[in-house]
Order: sequence, then structure tokens, then C-alpha cells
Amino acid sequence: MIRFLLNGLDVALDNPDPTMTLQDYLRETRGLTGTKEGCNEGDCGACTVSVASLEGDSLTHRAVNACILFLPQLHGKSVHTVEGITGPDGELHPVQQAMVDHHGSQCGFCTPGFVMSLYTAHRDGRTDFDDVLAGNLCRCTGYAPIIRAAEAAAAIAQPKWLVDEADHIRALDDGQDLMLDDGFLPATLDSFANWYAANPGATIVGGATDVGLWVTKMLKNIAPVVFLHRLTELAEIKTTAEGIRIGAGVTIARLRGAMAGLHPDFAELLRRYGSVQVRNSATIGGNIANGSPIGDSPPALIALGATVTLRHGKDRREIPLEDFFIAYGKQNRKPGEFVESIFIPAQPDTLRCYKISKRFDQDISAQCGCFNITVKDGTVTAARIAFGGMAATPKRANAVETALIGQPWNEETIRAAMTKLATDYQPISDMRASADYRLKTAANLLQRYYVESDHKLSETRLVGRGAA
Repeated sequence: MIRFLLNGLDVALDNPDPTMTLQDYLRETRGLTGTKEGCNEGDCGACTVSVASLEGDSLTHRAVNACILFLPQLHGKSVHTVEGITGPDGELHPVQQAMVDHHGSQCGFCTPGFVMSLYTAHRDGRTDFDDVLAGNLCRCTGYAPIIRAAEAAAAIAQPKWLVDEADHIRALDDGQDLMLDDGFLPATLDSFANWYAANPGATIVGGATDVGLWVTKMLKNIAPVVFLHRLTELAEIKTTAEGIRIGAGVTIARLRGAMAGLHPDFAELLRRYGSVQVRNSATIGGNIANGSPIGDSPPALIALGATVTLRHGKDRREIPLEDFFIAYGKQNRKPGEFVESIFIPAQPDTLRCYKISKRFDQDISAQCGCFNITVKDGTVTAARIAFGGMAATPKRANAVETALIGQPWNEETIRAAMTKLATDYQPISDMRASADYRLKTAANLLQRYYVESDHKLSETRLVGRGAA
């Protein structure tokens, strides 16, 4: 029995289809058609809802895309749609009223999604509206009146009718494993590890920001499915003197927060990972395990010397992250083995990350380059450089690193090292960039790192969207 709250009311679903999306359930079963279907792939934000869940003892509210959220992922949580945020007598929420007052809607199709993104931000006290709304697309208003509405609503207190649902949510989950006909919701990490070892062909769902499209766009049958959102062990972040260990179930949003004080350029890179809705759902383990050559986190993690812990049943092994990626679509992962955690060793922050894409927000990288170079007394003593989008896997620039180490940190050394990129990479031309563009840009990014090592970032970067 899958149990959650929907606009404050208890919902109990007996053995639901594990790949039914929340969007389809809301519209087709509950008649809550304010949640719109736009892209059906987590890009446009028209289906945005607010999901509350317990993180430790704290209740958090997250804006997420209902179109790629499966019903079992809601077990033990609370969902609010645009129909469920008004007062008991029909009073509009401050965000809704501000959208009316500031003419934030024209055709209205995208408006519920904007409202729910702003509603969630209002509950959390967020005012970085350019980021909050980067995952909501509108073809009518030009965004200015929507931003004015957001700013106006931010000055108004929380409505008195909003209640703390923490105790109600806590009572929804009895802490036992849940088995569906075609799905499994383990309650503990050990339970999952044992089950997956016995069912290696199952599809693992962390945030579903990738797997969701297998269903909505590719129409794949991904059964049986195992859902990991109840595994608190996978959502832990532990910091010691040796480094930081990040559970595979940690979302990109939480990872960004953890990196902000350690490696702020990595955190800035993660700010451009999808949108708020995507970052609130996507997990770091999923971003690694899918093995994409254009995933944005692996180049940064490889540059930081990260290792990954893989688990099969009770057995674990730890390998350098760069060794996890073998070839396109092939990872160093045995049947029944899964990514359990990632470890980043403690180190001074010399990391710089550069994402090259056609749009600032919500765009897949044509190239992502991450540089971690140590210079002592004017000489390069260590270098770790990794790129995504330059090969069939995320890959280190070994020849470039060799050309740098032991050499003086000057323009001549940089120029010589730039020529070695063609040794490390033979990129392809595709819809995002040509091979020649990729090689030239990669070389220029190395030179940019050199310039930034001796200049304020404000001299080399556009400032105003939260960038350093």
C-alpha cells in the first residue's frame, strides 16, 4: 500500500503501477488538471508540484516535476498542487494573488507551474528568483511581470492556514519493506543490497530524472523497479578530517549545498545542472551510474580525485571514479552491484569548473572542463584535469597533466600544454559542437584557468546570477 498526502488528505493506493507518473495520476484519476502536461520530460515546469518530506527531523518542501515522478516515490510524503494551496474559504495564496495583481499570466497554461515553484520558494524563504524559476518556461509574458509578482509575494507573511504536516507524514511510513507486483520499496540499505544482488536485472530509481524519460519518451517497460528514496543511509553526507563521503542518494541540490563551502566552483557548476525541480530530485549516484559522457558531475569529481564505493550484497570495493567509466555505455559495475557512495579527499580548493553550453540554464553540456592544479613556489607540483563531452566517457587529460607537472607556472608552459589536448582527446562532431570547436575550447579553458589563478573572478566571469 503506497501512502501519501495529497493537498492535505490521506491517499492509500493498493499495489499501483510502479511506473505511473504523478502527473497522469493527478489529471486522469483525481481530476486535478491544474498540473499541466507540457514537455513530459522535466524541462518546461508546467507540471510543477510541491512535495514535502522529512529529512532527519526537519520537514522540507521541494518543487519537482510531476511528469517524471513515479507514484511509489511519494510513499511517506506530502504533495500539494495548485488546487491545494488556497485557504479554507477560497482565499488566494499570496503568490496566486501577486500573479493576478502583477499580470503574471496571459494564456495561463504555464501559470500553475510558476505558482507552485513560487509557492515552494515562499515556504522556504527563497528570493533568488532567477534560479527558482529557471525550470519554468513561458512563451507569453516575458517573465518580467512574473518576477515582479514573486518579489511582491516575498514581502507577505506565510498564510495562517498552512499547517506543519511533519507528524502526519511521519505516521505514513511504518518502516517496513514494501513489495508491489512489479516494484520494490526497501526500507533499509541492507534489504536493498540483498534484493538487488538477487534481482540484477531490475531498474534502480533514485530521482527518476533520467529513468522517467525511458517511460514517458521511449515507452520502455522498466519492470521490475526498485525505489531508493526511503534509504536514509544513501542520503547521508559525512565530513571528516580525511574528506567528505557522499551517499549515492544525495540529491544534486543537497550536494550543491555541501560543496559551497569546500569547492564553490563545483557548487556553481551544479547550479547549472538542469533546474531547481531537477536538482531537487536527481541524485549524484544516478548522475554517475548512468555513465553519460556529458554528465556534469564526473569531470569535477575526477579532478578532485574522488573514489566510488560499489556494493554487491555485503561485499564492497572502492575504485577511483575515473576507472568506473570503461567505454561508452559500459561501466565497471558487475551485475547486482550498485554505487553506494562517493568519497572526495580533503584538499585545498584549487578547482575550477567550466560548462560550455548554448544556454545558461537547463542545457546539456557541449563540453565540461574541470581543472585542479597545485602550484608551489612558482612550479606546478600536481595536476588533475578532466573533461566531459570530449570522449566516449568522462576522461582525464593525462598528457596535459604530464606537460604541466614540474614546469614553471607561466604562459609558456600553458601554451605548450594546450597542444597536448589533441593527444588526450579525439572528440566527435555532433549537434552540440564540432570536434574542432571542442578541442579549441578545451585549450582556451586551460588558458582561462591560468588567467583566473592570478585575477579576480569578477574580471573573467559575468556576475549577477550568483556567480563568484
